[in-house]
Amino acid sequence: MNQPLLSVKDLKTHFPVKKKLFNKGSHSIRAVDGISFHVNKGETLGIVGESGCGKSTMGRSILRLIEPTEGSIVFEGREVTTLDQTNLRKLRSKMQIVFQDPYASLNPKMTVGAILGEALSTHQLGQSAKERKKKVENLLLKVGLSHTHIGRYPHEFSGGQRQRIGIARAIAVNPSLIIADEPVSALDVSVQAQVLNLFQDLKETLGLTYIFIAHDLSVVKHVSDRIGVMYLGKIVELSDKRQLFQKPLHPYTQALMSAVPSLDPDIKKNRIILTGDVPSASNPPTGCSFHTRCRFKKNVCESVAPREIEVSSGRFVNCHMYDNEYKRDFN
Repeated sequence: MNQPLLSVKDLKTHFPVKKKLFNKGSHSIRAVDGISFHVNKGETLGIVGESGCGKSTMGRSILRLIEPTEGSIVFEGREVTTLDQTNLRKLRSKMQIVFQDPYASLNPKMTVGAILGEALSTHQLGQSAKERKKKVENLLLKVGLSHTHIGRYPHEFSGGQRQRIGIARAIAVNPSLIIADEPVSALDVSVQAQVLNLFQDLKETLGLTYIFIAHDLSVVKHVSDRIGVMYLGKIVELSDKRQLFQKPLHPYTQALMSAVPSLDPDIKKNRIILTGDVPSASNPPTGCSFHTRCRFKKNVCESVAPREIEVSSGRFVNCHMYDNEYKRDFN
């Protein structure tokens, strides 16, 4: 089997928080709390979960835009976490990100030509200003804009057009991997499909690999080959897209799927209502992080953290119900 393009193992990103005034010591917000997965070349791995579950922190940690606390990140055979800044800068031409907010991710004082040209000059792509300008014009055409837009400023574009510029900036340096951090959540529904189709077209024409982060299951289903479900800093289920939507295994995944509306009036769904709020990442529950909201909770869930169980080839779930050591407790 070919080596994965990206392998993440036991990744943790914790943010220290000092206690107030008379309380001594400190504690940490466990934004990402020990996740492992791999991404094969040419595939799209979707990451889905509620707001605040650590999806975006995970994406930024992989790129070391946020420094991870622990764990291993191997990209194209190189350990990313130990690279110095010089080598990390070189590697970043192969790993790019498309941000959620197209309004905040572009410098309002720079023209589109300058924004895209900066990416090219930073990574020394294009020998002359004339050559870089030609590359910028080609980039604009690739993302569905006109070469005449090169002299315009970000405020002169719609939200969908700005996100296309963000995508053009990401592909400007010929990356292998793009992390798309909720790239359509800030856009009107009418243009979301257009931008998603653009991602698909670029994947086919440029041979790209994606980690596609979103909270909308329908978006993730449209673009992904495999899907990882995150809850409170952990991946609780990882599966092929078809299997996940046909038969979700983890109780949290089942609750998410039950909330997806069906266009077929003959299909009746039993909505699973989760009780309580998502626990704080600074004080997560003992045992299984989901046990405070799980309808199948047993005593073991409160004290023992579940292991990752491979229930079938390539399908993983973190739940005691599928662990041979504990599954009898759920019968």
